[in-house]
Amino acid sequence: MSEDTPSPAFASVSVAILSFDGFNELDSFIALGLLNRLRPLGWTAELCGPGHAVTSMNGVTVQLQRPLEWANEADVVLFGSGIYTRAIAENSALLDRLQLDPVRQLIGAQCSGTLLLARLGLLGDMPACTDLSTKPWVVEAGARVLDEPFHARGEVATAGGCLAAQYLATWVMLKRAGETATREALHYVAPVGEKDAYVERLLARVKPFLA
Repeated sequence: MSEDTPSPAFASVSVAILSFDGFNELDSFIALGLLNRLRPLGWTAELCGPGHAVTSMNGVTVQLQRPLEWANEADVVLFGSGIYTRAIAENSALLDRLQLDPVRQLIGAQCSGTLLLARLGLLGDMPACTDLSTKPWVVEAGARVLDEPFHARGEVATAGGCLAAQYLATWVMLKRAGETATREALHYVAPVGEKDAYVERLLARVKPFLA
């Protein structure tokens, strides 16, 4: 089996994209769209959260595909951001429903979602990325914040900025599907006339963090 071929354990991958009321559409939908490009390999990315539906920061209501606790079973868990994340971070009854395992799962967060990783104790001493508005809260939670769009250590990654969702998705695909499948998925969605350069830029940002 070549290095680029995912092991049989990762031939089918389930991805939970955690989305709460007030969620940022770019965080959730970019990751959802990119990762589901790998459906032919048996991948399934689904929106996951409390209740049956959530309403985004811009008033878009969507049906959740999985309950919050499903994240505990998924192979990959991604936390998006939202306008109510600080309140969610203080809701211990809600967060206690999440029992994530960075040994078994890939876990990533974006912008204010990084605050939830900090509250769940998943960052450890790892430096983190987040957006400028959330930075003071993440620092208050005990993490060192980087002025970078993406950072990963082992099975945990963080990203900063709405469009950094592409980095998280690229990291997940590289870790679990290999470079060939990742290149094909990214090439399909990349802007026409910029495809090769776009794919190379994403890979150049993420590949240094792969073990």
